[in-house]
Amino acid sequence: MKDPPVILFDGICNLCNGAVNLIIKYDLDSYFKFTPLQSTFGQRLLLKHGFNPNLLNTFVLIDGDKCLTKSDAALYISRHLPGIWSLSRIFSLVPKPLRDWGYNIVMRNRYQWFGKKDVCMVPSKTKLNRFLK
Repeated sequence: MKDPPVILFDGICNLCNGAVNLIIKYDLDSYFKFTPLQSTFGQRLLLKHGFNPNLLNTFVLIDGDKCLTKSDAALYISRHLPGIWSLSRIFSLVPKPLRDWGYNIVMRNRYQWFGKKDVCMVPSKTKLNRFLK
């Protein structure tokens, strides 16, 4: 059995934490696992897959040997969620440079627009099994 896809996210970003909570809410089959980019495990995964461990400006999705970032990661995730979220695949028709341009605008302003925490998110006991250490 293959390892589940792992989403590496900015653990102090309110927008990123909100996205993780949304994914957990709709990922009824617990398809995805999570780890903050800032965690020791997250840092090891980044290095293992050829990313700079100081990379905190995108989330990374690792599924086996496949590593996706920015809008590609977001589209991959949404395709695996039920209901209206799966409709977001229509954004695949938008050229990647344009999708990533929009992603980069949000990424650069995420702390200013949504705020940030002083420390990484600590999952509740009910969500703890979704996080890797």
